[in-house]
Amino acid sequence: MPKTFHRTDRVSAQIRRDLGTLVHAAVREYGLPSVSVSDVEVTRDMAHAKVFVTALMPERSAEAVKGLRELAVELRMSLARAMKLRHVPELHFHYDDSVDRGERIDKLLRDLPEAQAPKAEADEE
Repeated sequence: MPKTFHRTDRVSAQIRRDLGTLVHAAVREYGLPSVSVSDVEVTRDMAHAKVFVTALMPERSAEAVKGLRELAVELRMSLARAMKLRHVPELHFHYDDSVDRGERIDKLLRDLPEAQAPKAEADEE
C-alpha cells in the first residue's frame, strides 16, 4: 500500500523547520525564555497553523508563549520571506506540555521501586 503524503503535512514540516530558527533568533533578540518549536499543525485550507512550543524552564512557559503571540505577525512575515508559499498561515502559539507530563511520569516510575521494596521485604517474612 503506497504511503500518502498530504500537502499540509509537508507544509507543516517546512514551517516547523523554518520557524524553529526564527523563534530561536527571536528568543535571543527579545530576551524571551528559551523555547523550541516541537510541532506545527496546519489546517486543511492552510489559513491557520497551531505552533506548539516547549520551554526549557516550564515555570516561565506562560511568559514565553505570551511573547511569541505578540511577535506572531513579525514571525509570520519573516516566515513568508523564507518560504515559497502564496499564503502563509496565521500563527497561533500554544505551550506543549507533553514533555512536562513525560518527565512527571518518569519521576513517578523511578520513585515506584523504592516504595515497593519495603513492602516486598515485608511479604517475604
